Amino acid sequence: MDFKNILLSKEDQIGIITINRADRYNVLDLQTEMEIGFAFDELDKEGIRGLMITGVGEKAFSAGADIFPYLEMNLVKSIPYMNKLKEVLWKIENFRKPVVSAINGFCLGGGFELALASHFRISSSKAVFGFPEINVGVFPGNGGSQRLARLIGKGRALWYVATGEQIKAEEAFSLGIVHKVVPPDEVVDATKDFLINTLFKKPPIALWAAITSVNKGSEMDMDSACQMDVDLASICMGTEDFKEGVKAFVEKRKPVFNGS
Repeated sequence: MDFKNILLSKEDQIGIITINRADRYNVLDLQTEMEIGFAFDELDKEGIRGLMITGVGEKAFSAGADIFPYLEMNLVKSIPYMNKLKEVLWKIENFRKPVVSAINGFCLGGGFELALASHFRISSSKAVFGFPEINVGVFPGNGGSQRLARLIGKGRALWYVATGEQIKAEEAFSLGIVHKVVPPDEVVDATKDFLINTLFKKPPIALWAAITSVNKGSEMDMDSACQMDVDLASICMGTEDFKEGVKAFVEKRKPVFNGS
């Protein structure tokens, strides 16, 4: 399909989604979010091994929601609107291949929620994170509060959600919000390198199982989570990649995984 607000490309088995609204700090409206969701479906059919989300330019990953449509928002309109946004982030979080956000500049509001739905986050040293929604009479209702609380703990998450206080890149790293901080001009390349030279060298089924275990397990009671891990590990042990990994370890060589 034709996209208006995002750019879609492929490179070295990486699907790349770039929010393309530089004139407005890559703000997100419903169309942009839906385009991102459709892009995931399209890229999944293309046989990519991982996906990167970023924003055009160095000023912003995304400064958040496009505020102007909210002038006409009300209770009746908000429910289907929020549910559509939820479906997009749910698709990202549960995507069967690794998703990495390359965060360049402002990552606020809905942009922060988008990044939190990704499996991994690599940040510019000049990036700034935050949830300013409280200042306009709402809170990050597209899972942002829940995902942040699961990353950094309920108390600290509540502080940032309730105050709207911004988080600089190094603090985001120390809190565990982002996995790596690099100079602004290295964000995209560092993300590609992480995908190609780290994640793509892992067995795909085991990587999917690891992501699923951590994402889903944190929402379960311990007994259910441990049983899920048994099931996921059993799936992995039935793969050719597992046999290859064990054999390579015994033979003291690097494994060659084929994703089966």
